[in-house]
Amino acid sequence: MARDYVLQPFSTPVHLQIDYAKELNAQQHAAVTAPPGPALVIAGAGSGKTRTLIYRVAFLLEQGIPPERILLLTFTNKAAREMMRRVADLLGTEMTTLWGGTFHSIGNRVLRRHSRLLGYKPDFSIMDREDAKDLLQACVDEMQIDVKATRFPKAEVLGDIFSLASNKEKTIPEILGEQFPYFSELSEQIALVKTKYVDRKKSTNAMDFDDLLLLWVRLLKEHEEVREDYQRRFQFVLVDEYQDTNKIQGELIDLLVARHKNIMAVGDDSQSIYSWRGAHFQNIVNFPERYVNAKLYRIETNYRSTPEILELANAAIAANANQFEKHLTAARKSGSKPVLVMCDSGDQQAAFVAQRMLELRDEGVALNNMAVLYRSHFHALELQMELTRRNIPFSITSGIRFFEQAHVKDVAAYLKLVTNPRDELSFKRIVRLLPGVGGKTADKLWACFNTHIDAALAEGANALARALQKCTGSAPKKSAVAWAQLMATTAQLESPDIRSSASRMIVLVLEAGYEEYLKERYANFQDRREDLERLAGFAQRFQTIEEFLTQLALQTSVEEAEETEARPKEDEMVKLSTIHQSKGLEFDVVFIIMLCDGLFPSSRSIESIEGEEEERRLFYVAITRARNELYLTYPFLRRGNHPGEELRQRPSRFLGELPKELLDEWNLRPYS
Repeated sequence: MARDYVLQPFSTPVHLQIDYAKELNAQQHAAVTAPPGPALVIAGAGSGKTRTLIYRVAFLLEQGIPPERILLLTFTNKAAREMMRRVADLLGTEMTTLWGGTFHSIGNRVLRRHSRLLGYKPDFSIMDREDAKDLLQACVDEMQIDVKATRFPKAEVLGDIFSLASNKEKTIPEILGEQFPYFSELSEQIALVKTKYVDRKKSTNAMDFDDLLLLWVRLLKEHEEVREDYQRRFQFVLVDEYQDTNKIQGELIDLLVARHKNIMAVGDDSQSIYSWRGAHFQNIVNFPERYVNAKLYRIETNYRSTPEILELANAAIAANANQFEKHLTAARKSGSKPVLVMCDSGDQQAAFVAQRMLELRDEGVALNNMAVLYRSHFHALELQMELTRRNIPFSITSGIRFFEQAHVKDVAAYLKLVTNPRDELSFKRIVRLLPGVGGKTADKLWACFNTHIDAALAEGANALARALQKCTGSAPKKSAVAWAQLMATTAQLESPDIRSSASRMIVLVLEAGYEEYLKERYANFQDRREDLERLAGFAQRFQTIEEFLTQLALQTSVEEAEETEARPKEDEMVKLSTIHQSKGLEFDVVFIIMLCDGLFPSSRSIESIEGEEEERRLFYVAITRARNELYLTYPFLRRGNHPGEELRQRPSRFLGELPKELLDEWNLRPYS
C-alpha cells in the first residue's frame, strides 16, 4: 500500500545580524523591533514606510520565524514586486516560501486550493473587466429587460454598482441611493441581474476580481478547518497601505489574525482618500478599538520635503478632528516658503504656471521634475491650452487628455456637424450613441443622410433636421425615440440664437439627452457632466463656433504629434495629474491649482463632515508630493456656463486654515 511522503520546503537559515539601530531612525527601529501582538504603525508621508516593512520582515526571520509563516499584503502588483525584491536584496537570497502579494493574488492562491468547497473547480478562470461586462450584458439580454423603455444602466455601470456593493458590504438599494440615485427605481431589477450574474459565473466556473476577496472571506467563515489552518499557518501578518483597505479586506485580516493577533498594519490615516471606490476609513481609525492592547507607533521623520513644506502640511491637516495626531519633521535642510498666488482668472492662472515652469527650467529644474496637481480633470483645461501654446510638453498621469476624452469628443461632434453638415465622421459618431446603432447601421444611415443633405441645405433653415427626417425609416426601431430627439436637438442647434454660441450649443446637447446617455453609460457620470459644463464655460472665450472647433482640432493634432514625436523624450514632460493619481509620487516642484471653494474642496464633498475631512486629507497628500518648491494658486474670477457669465470665486477654505507666516504671497501684475 502506497504511503504519502511530504516534502517540506527548504530555505537557507537566515543569520543576518543586521544593526537595526544603525540602519533605522529611532521611530522606525521601535516599529521594526516591536514585540508580538497587534501593532498599528502610522507612517507619515515620505517617512520610509516601505523600508520599515522590509526590515520588519528581516527582523522576524532573524527571530526564527519561518518565511512561510509570514504573510505580507500589499495593494498593487508593483508594490508587491518592489517589496519582495527589496526583501531578497536585504537577505541576499530569494524568499520563495514567503507569502507576499496583493490581496487579490493571495486570494487567488488560497481559492485554487479550496475552490471545491465553494462549488468551483480549481481551474476556474478569472474574468477581466471586459469579460465581466460581456457576461453582465448576456444576463441583461437573457432577462429580456427593455433597456430602451427603462433607461437601464449599461453592463459596465452594472459592474461598478455590484463591485461597490461587494467592497462596501452594502445592498444594491443602498449603493444606488448613495451614488446612483437616478437608478433607484430600478433597484429590484438590478438586484435580479446580480443574482443571475452570480449564477452564471458559477455555472461557467468563472470568478471576477471581487470574487477573489468575497469568496475568500466566505471560505474562511463557512469552513472552520480551513480558517484554523490559515490562522495557524500565518503567525505574522503585515499589511501595507492599511488606510486604503475596504470592509472586506478589513474583515479578511481580522479572520486571519484571530488566533495569534500578530498583525502589523502600516499606513497613514491622513492619506486615506479613496472612500469613493470603497476604502473604509474606519478600519484604521478604529484599529485600537478592534485590537485590545494594540501598540501604536508613529514614524514622523520625512526624508522627502523641506521643513517649510512640511510645516504647511502639518497645518493643512490640523483641522481634521478624526485622526491620529502626528507632526512631520524634516530630515532635510531649510528651503523656500511655499507660495500663494491669487490670479485674476483661469487664463491668468495658466499663464503664471507656464511662465514659472519655464523660469524654473532655466534655473536647472528639469520639466520631468515638475507636476501640476488638481482635484478634477476639468480644472486643468486652460492650462493644457496654455502649455500647448507655449510648446511646453506635458503628459497626463491621471489618464487621457481633456480634449480627447470620449464625452468631450461626443459633444464636439454635434457642433462639428452643425458647422459642416457633410462631416461623415461626426455624423457617425453621433448616431452610434443611439440604441441599436452599430457600425453597419451607421454606414447605412450616413448613406441615406448624404443623399438628402444637399437638397435640405438648398431649402434653407433646419437642413440637418429635415435630412434626418428623410432617414427615419432607415433607423432601427430600438432608436425611434432617440432618433426623434436627435431631430429635435439638431433643429434647436441650427436656430440662429443657439448657433451663434458654442457655449449654448454644448449646454443644449447636454440637456437634450446626452446627460441621460452619460448616466446609463458611465459610473463617473457626475465628473463627466462637470467636464462638459466647464467646457461650455471655456467655450465663451471664442467669438465663433469655428474658432472654438479650430482650437480643439489644434489641441488634438498637437497631442497626436507629441504621442509619436515626443515619446522618446517622455522624461522631459511636465506631469499633469489629479491628486488621487499622484499618491505615491514626488516631484521637485509642485503646483496645486484651482484652490477655490466648491472646486477644492468639491461642492459635493462639503455636504458632510466626513466628506470635508477626506478632501482635507487630499489637500495634505497634494502638499506632501513636493520636495523643494510648492505653489498654491486660485483664480478670482471663473467663466460660468452661460454666455458672458463670470463667477467670483472664494478661496478654498483650506487656504484660510493655513497660517499666513508659512506662506509667501505673490501679487501678479502685467508686464509694463
